[in-house]
This record gives sequence, structure tokens and C-alpha cells, in this order.
Amino acid sequence: MFRNFNVAALLLLALLLVNCGSAVDTSKYNVEEYYNYLMSLYNEEDYEAAIPEFQNFLLQYTGSAFNDDAQYYLAMTYFNREQYLLAAYEFSKLIRNIPASPFVSESQYMLAECYYQLAPPYQLEQSYTKKAIEEFQAFIDFFPADKKVETASAKIKELNERLAEKEYQAAVIYEKMEYERAAIKYYSNVAEFYHDTQFAPQALYRKIQLEIKKGMNSEALSDAAVFLSRYPDDANAKEIQEIETRLSENK
Repeated sequence: MFRNFNVAALLLLALLLVNCGSAVDTSKYNVEEYYNYLMSLYNEEDYEAAIPEFQNFLLQYTGSAFNDDAQYYLAMTYFNREQYLLAAYEFSKLIRNIPASPFVSESQYMLAECYYQLAPPYQLEQSYTKKAIEEFQAFIDFFPADKKVETASAKIKELNERLAEKEYQAAVIYEKMEYERAAIKYYSNVAEFYHDTQFAPQALYRKIQLEIKKGMNSEALSDAAVFLSRYPDDANAKEIQEIETRLSENK
């Protein structure tokens, strides 16, 4: 009998938990009440419940005054759950479908931020890094007066450093393997495309050394001039000046 009582008590408890966790009947809400309910879920960080409700709201009230708000916070819900690709998709939908929304500038920034969060260390494939740079640059171009432009610029610089490091380390590996033409190509990429990163002066320096080694004196002389114009205060500038002088005399 006691055993039967425990089973009954457990069943009653389960029933109470189901009732307490059941979804709110939103059919009685008008559009503003429904939106306020959605925001209560969002503010309470009940993101799992918020996502289907935001989706339902957007289907039910397309074109309402709260449409762009709901679209933005649906994207933010995914972002807060670290579902960055889904968040990026929802932010891009707002930008594309509701271009007059006051949420567009913030959505463009957050779109870039999604890819920034997905960008991996330099050793891995860098498509998300490049996409983040592209979207941050779009944010700067379209909203140059926004207060987040400085932050976006700093993140572009950080991501460019990552891309430069990947190219630089590839060049170092090729140089160690004595694939010198491949090393020159990768050092050149760093110097040309990432000339304002910390890896550029050393890449150009190594490129000049390899060009001299391979008898490419005209190329080395041209690169020495570039080096001295861009990085006159670099630790290797004095040596490059001497190389330029020597190559000019022997030309």
C-alpha cells in the first residue's frame, strides 16, 4: 500500500510539473500584449521558450509595428544561445527585409559579431574571419557616425592580424623546406595585403633576404625601397638601408 502511495505521489508531482511548465495560451493576447510576453521571456533569459514564440509572432503579425523588434530579438536570442549562424541569418533577414528599421545599424554590427565569434585560430580555415571583416567593413561604410565604428575598426585590425599570421607562418614553413619561391609568394602576400600588421615588416625583410639569395637583385632593391618608406623605425631598417645602398652601387 505504501508503495502504491509513492507511485501515486510521483504521478501527481509529474502532472503538476507539466502544468506549471505548459505554454501560455497566447491566443487571447492582442499584438502588443503578445510582444510584451515575448520580451518577458527574453528578459528572463528563457531563450528556449522565446524562440518558437518569436517565430510564431513573426508569422502571425507580419507587417505589425513590432515586426522589426521581434525579428531583432529573435536574432539576439540565437546569439545569446551561441547559435551564431542562426543569429547571422536572422540579422541578415532584418537588414534585407526591413531596411528602414532603426535596428538595421545594430543588426549589421551584430551580423559581423556573429562571424567574429565563429572566427577560429589562425591555424584553421579562415572563411569566417574574412566574412567578419567584410561585415564589419560594411557596418563602417554604411554607418560611419555610429559609436561602435571604433570597436568595429579594432576588430578588423585584430582579424587582419590573424590572417597575416596564417600567411606568414605558411611562408616560414616553405622557407624551412627550402621551397623559396613559394616562401617569397607568401611573404609577398603578407607585405601587400596586410602591410599594417605586425607581421608585415618581418615578412618583407625575409622576402628581401630570399630575393638576394636567389639573385633577384632588382626585386630586392624595389622591396628595400618599399620597406624603408613604410617601416623607417623598424629594427631591421638599418640593415635594409645598407642592402639598398649596396644593390644600388652594383646595379
